[in-house]
Amino acid sequence: MINLSERENSILNQFISELRNKEVQTDSMRFRRNLERIGEIFAYEISKTLSYEENKIKTPLGESNMQLSVNKLIIASVMRAGLPLHQGFLNYFDNAENAFISAFRKYHKDGSFDIQFGYLASPKIDDKILILSDPMLASGASMVLAYNSLLEKGTPKHTHIVSIIASKEGVEYLRKNTDSKKITLWLGAVDDELTAKAYIVPGLGDAGDLAYGAKE
Repeated sequence: MINLSERENSILNQFISELRNKEVQTDSMRFRRNLERIGEIFAYEISKTLSYEENKIKTPLGESNMQLSVNKLIIASVMRAGLPLHQGFLNYFDNAENAFISAFRKYHKDGSFDIQFGYLASPKIDDKILILSDPMLASGASMVLAYNSLLEKGTPKHTHIVSIIASKEGVEYLRKNTDSKKITLWLGAVDDELTAKAYIVPGLGDAGDLAYGAKE
């Protein structure tokens, strides 16, 4: 199942437009904050899909019956660009467990590259709701690599994959290389073009560099 936020206008439009805007995105603190706020919006939307049960809450004047989530959550993010987005989820799902994945492009002299896995820190994920996020879904290879590495820690009850901007090619790659029945995909926008170097057009540039500075 794919949930595409750009099909319905909301305040999310403003945050994504600022991420894309080459004048606004020069402010790295604002760029990180917009990633975080978008994480909060997706967290709220995902919360509507969780399981709930009634709880009695004692107030100073009596009791209130409230429906509270009973799911155990794990928030997993691909470093480094995914860290502010991760924090947005954690702001809302403050009792969630956390996982972090390092995946990067290893470039060759001819300009081609491979996606390589570097690091994974994760608790067991058996029978838990997994939220896997990365701001950009370009070729889709790093997301599939991250997802498969997490499956080594167990079988989640369901997985939500979240990206702010995706390419059509990346969405199709994810569909073909994962079990779509076990995954819900949440996207802010889907762009048409993916360059030979796997950059999304119009996209927004390198999210990691914009959030934390250029790397060598």
